[in-house]
Amino acid sequence: MRYRELGRSGLSVSEIGYGAWGIGEGAWVGATEDESVRALHRAVDLGVNLIDTARGYGESERIVGRVVRERAAAGDEILVATKVPPGNGTWPAPAGVTAEEAFSGEHIRASLETSLRASGLDHFDVLQFHVWWDEWVGRGDWLETVADLKQQGKIRLFGVSINDHETDNSLALVRSGVVDTVQVIYNIFEQTPAESLLPACQEHGVGVIVRVALDEGGLTGAVTAGTTFPEGDFRNRYFRGDRPAQVEQRVRAIVDDLGIAPDAIAETALRYVLSAPAVSTVIPGMRSVRNVERNTAVSDGTPLTDEQLAILAKHRWQRNFYAS
Repeated sequence: MRYRELGRSGLSVSEIGYGAWGIGEGAWVGATEDESVRALHRAVDLGVNLIDTARGYGESERIVGRVVRERAAAGDEILVATKVPPGNGTWPAPAGVTAEEAFSGEHIRASLETSLRASGLDHFDVLQFHVWWDEWVGRGDWLETVADLKQQGKIRLFGVSINDHETDNSLALVRSGVVDTVQVIYNIFEQTPAESLLPACQEHGVGVIVRVALDEGGLTGAVTAGTTFPEGDFRNRYFRGDRPAQVEQRVRAIVDDLGIAPDAIAETALRYVLSAPAVSTVIPGMRSVRNVERNTAVSDGTPLTDEQLAILAKHRWQRNFYAS
């Protein structure tokens, strides 16, 4: 496993982190706690030292906390990032919502205490707002609260999870100098962050945590025309209608243009993200030991070539399957 600096924080994080949404036994159907625990332990064995969870991920914080405490007893230090949901329950944050409505100091503290109890941890390494709107810079009492929580030792770093496909709705925050990390959707289809956000993060020393690098499974080759998901799984909505067929066609075009094997698309998608120097870590969801072993193997120092990156630049696909 290779490691990168998490912005100006002084912390080094594994290139491949662990996205723990899917193990929460909520929006993603099919996870079992026993397999999730095995997968988490295997990830740590293979060098993963950052796990990303959230208050809104069902049982995820509890399961993550269990494994992190077990590994701490064995001398392993694992960094844990969690998220505070918006106090008004609105996802993503729309224009016009005030900072006080979404992230009042009182709400931030209450959510953090709930997360600490659920996980059994005494602090989180990164506390992120689960939605963001740039109009909140300089407004509300969230920044004062974050500073106080850092002083108390309950959090080490402050970050935000940028609204789905609203990359530039974070530039004011990044340039303000008050945020330590941003979490953003960045993948072969969603290339917008490379235009302004990633350069801004490099300039201001902000760590970049990349989510949805595999497009919720679309960039694994497993989503094809006719693909269905278990009842209650959020992917039924994300990949509804003819979207699986669209994804299959797009992935086939990438495979053909690069001249790679169809089962190499997931590896290629992760290497694409890691080809950006501003990226600190990528956090694919991993619900099985097999997925952990396949994804962590990508951190081998083998970048995509300039020719491959030039080909992938042509496969940008602007759309928002979350919102429509």
